[in-house]
Amino acid sequence: MASFRYFTGPMDCGKSTLALQIDHTHTAGGRRGRLFTSRDRAGEAIISSRLGLRRPAVEVHPAFSFWGYVVDQLSAGARIDYVVCDETQFYTPAQVDDLARLVDELDVDVFAVGILTDFQTHLFPGSRRLVELCDSMEVLQVEALCWCGRRATHNARTVDGLMVVEGDQVVVGDIEQLHDLEPGGEEPAPVAQAAVVAYEVLCRRHHRARLTRSAAQAGLAETLPFGTTEGWEGQQ
Repeated sequence: MASFRYFTGPMDCGKSTLALQIDHTHTAGGRRGRLFTSRDRAGEAIISSRLGLRRPAVEVHPAFSFWGYVVDQLSAGARIDYVVCDETQFYTPAQVDDLARLVDELDVDVFAVGILTDFQTHLFPGSRRLVELCDSMEVLQVEALCWCGRRATHNARTVDGLMVVEGDQVVVGDIEQLHDLEPGGEEPAPVAQAAVVAYEVLCRRHHRARLTRSAAQAGLAETLPFGTTEGWEGQQ
């Protein structure tokens, strides 16, 4: 029987690598599938890993229909045993409903991979729907690390090295030309060139304290509840 499996974790824990490994394993076993992604760091219609692996994939835009795509492929004589979906935090709840329908009505295995929460620690709408509908949810065992050496559990957005907790839920970072996504994923609006937007993984302690690697290296200290400060010279 087909199943709907959701793999999640913060940035830098090997999610895209896992997506490509799942596809490789099933292809080697004689199965045929399709790869999907959305807004990958390497560009449109690509699944890329920070280890350097990459594969072509179908780009999932806000209006994309998984059900329509798979039915059209099957009607044309193609064989689809499974689908691997990367960057699922960017999918709409309706698209996640489509994925569940593929499992239940077409007996297609779905492997969904993505981030659970945004830079404000809030669930992405697509991720929330995945938790609600998936057959199983697995947190990746490869631990991303905060700059302090603890396990990183939270994603932080930085502007010029300083953590921010306000702004649109989706802003593309780590690329030369940065854009804010307009409502509905329409035409992007350029972000001010002066600001450098990036993302960093932090442990819960330093996410709550808004203490990024750059802030720690600049010599900022963390104020403790009883009013003293703790330096970070030994952790830089």
